[in-house]
Amino acid sequence: MTFNKIKWAMASVVLLFAFSGFFTGTGDIYFEVSKSIDIFSKVYKEISFNYVDEIQPDKFMEAGIQGMLQSLDPYTIFIDENKKDEIDLITNGKYGGVGISIGVRGNNVTVIEVLDGYSAQRQGIRIGDVIIEAGSVEISPENIDDVSSLVKGKPGTVVELKVVRGNEKDSIKFNLVREEVIVKNLIYSGFYPENSNNVYLKLASFSRSAGDEVKRALRELKAQKEIKSIILDLRGNPGGLLDVAVDITEKFIPKNQLIVSTKGRNELNTKDYFSAQEPMFGQGKMILLVNDGSASASEIVAGALQDHDRAVLVGNKTYGKGLVQTITPLSFNTSLKITTAKYDTPSGRCIQKIDYTKDNEVFSEEDSLSESPYLTDNKRVVFSAGGITPDSIVDVQKTAEVVTELLAKGIFFRFADHYYYNNPDADFGSLNDEKLFDSFKKYLSDEKFTYQSEADELVDKLLQEVKNKRLGDDVYSDLSKIKDKFEIKGNGELKLFKNELIKEIKFELASRYLGSEARIKEALKYDYQFQTALDIVNDASSYNRLLKNIE
Repeated sequence: MTFNKIKWAMASVVLLFAFSGFFTGTGDIYFEVSKSIDIFSKVYKEISFNYVDEIQPDKFMEAGIQGMLQSLDPYTIFIDENKKDEIDLITNGKYGGVGISIGVRGNNVTVIEVLDGYSAQRQGIRIGDVIIEAGSVEISPENIDDVSSLVKGKPGTVVELKVVRGNEKDSIKFNLVREEVIVKNLIYSGFYPENSNNVYLKLASFSRSAGDEVKRALRELKAQKEIKSIILDLRGNPGGLLDVAVDITEKFIPKNQLIVSTKGRNELNTKDYFSAQEPMFGQGKMILLVNDGSASASEIVAGALQDHDRAVLVGNKTYGKGLVQTITPLSFNTSLKITTAKYDTPSGRCIQKIDYTKDNEVFSEEDSLSESPYLTDNKRVVFSAGGITPDSIVDVQKTAEVVTELLAKGIFFRFADHYYYNNPDADFGSLNDEKLFDSFKKYLSDEKFTYQSEADELVDKLLQEVKNKRLGDDVYSDLSKIKDKFEIKGNGELKLFKNELIKEIKFELASRYLGSEARIKEALKYDYQFQTALDIVNDASSYNRLLKNIE
C-alpha cells in the first residue's frame, strides 16, 4: 500500500470517529453512557471533597439521581432503602404494621380507618383516635410522614402508640404487635340493591391478591343466588400490577381474547396478553364505573372490556396513563421503578394523555400521541390518547362550597366521633335526619365554626382596600351593607344545603356504627353515577343500544 493510500485510510478513520455522533449504532450508546458516568463521577467526587461547606454524600447523590429522573416521566422513580416496605406494598399488597390508616383532621393526626382482624382493632384502637405519640416520638401534622415508618416494621415486633379519644384529656397507651397486614383490593362485594340479582364490586387497587379476591367474591355470591349483572367500580383506582389487570379482565371475557399489548424499546419488552381461562361471568350484563382517578391497570381493564364490547362504561374520562413500569432491584436495598413499555388496548389504541418527550432534549425523538379513531368488536368508534371516554358520560354534582369547607376542615369526621361517643348504643337505621341536623348545628356553634365564602373574602379585601386608600366613608358603608347581606346568606346556607350536609354526616356515622362497608352502601344511595349504571342495567334496550348489540 502506498503512502498516499495509507494517509487516506487513516483520514477516513479519523473522519469516522469525528462524525460518529451522527450515527446511532449500539457502540455509540455504550460510549456515551461510559463517558457520562465518568464525568458524573468526577463532578460528584470534586463537590463531595472540595465544596466550601460540608455536604452529606448520600443525600447529594440522591439529589443527582432525582434530578436525572425528573427529566423523564413522573412514574420513573428511585426508591431508597428507607422505603423498602413500599415495594412490598406495590408488588404484594402487604406490609408489616398494626392495621390502621391515618390522616390529618383539623390540627390532629387521626385514625381514619381500622382494618378488621389486626392488632389495632383487637386491642381497641378506634376511628377518630388522635395519635399524639408513636414509638416515643411526638406526632403532629408537621411530621405525619414519619408516622408510617414509625408504625410499620417487622412482624412480631411491638410499637407503642399514645392516643387521645373524644373529649378525654388523658392519653391512652397501646402496645401493638406488628403483623403482616394484607391490604384489601376489593373493598366491597355484594348484591346491591340487596333484593336484586345485581352484584356491586368496588375495586380500590391492583396488588398481587386482587384477582384472587375477585374470584373468591364471585364464587361466594354465585352460591347465594344467580348473578344477572355486575357493576364493577374502578373510580379512583390508581392501578397496580399489569398481570393482575389481565387476571381480573379474564374473569369477564371469553378465553383466548386479547386483553392488552405492551410495546417496549425492543422485542424483549413487546408482548401480547390473552385471556388464558374461561370467564367466571362471561354472558350477563356488565357496567364499568370510571372517572379521572381511574388509571393504569384500571384503564387496561376498561380498554379491554370496552374494545370487546363486554361492558358499558359509565362516568367520566379516565386519567390517561398508558405506560408500564418495572421494578429493578439495585444495590444497598434500593430499587428503581422504571417505565419500560407503553401499552395498547385490543383495538390498538394507546391511551397515554401526556407526551413527556415533547420539547425534551433528553429524548432522541418525540413521541406521536394523537387522538385517532379505532373500532371495537361491534364496530363502535373509540379514540386513542387522553384516556378512555365512557360510553355514557355522567358528571357528578358539584359539591356546595360550604360542604367542601366543612370536609376540608374535618368537621363531619369530628362530629361523627362526638355524636358516636355521646350515643354509643344508637340504632343507625333509626337515626332521625332532623334531629341529626339540629345536633350538627349545635356542634358547629359550640366549636365556633364560621363559614366564609369566596365572595365574603373578596368583600373583606375590598373593604380593606377602601380603608387603606381612604376612598370615603360612603363607599365603605355601601360595601359593609353588601357584606352583611353575604353573612345573612352564609348563615342560611346550612339550611339551604341541609340534605347534602346530612348525607355527609350519615356517611361518617355509618362507618362508626356499622363499619367501612356500611359507609359504602350508604354512599351508593346518593351516587348519581351508580344509579345511572343501575338504570342502564335494568333497561335492556338502553344497554344493548350503547353496545350496538341490538336484539
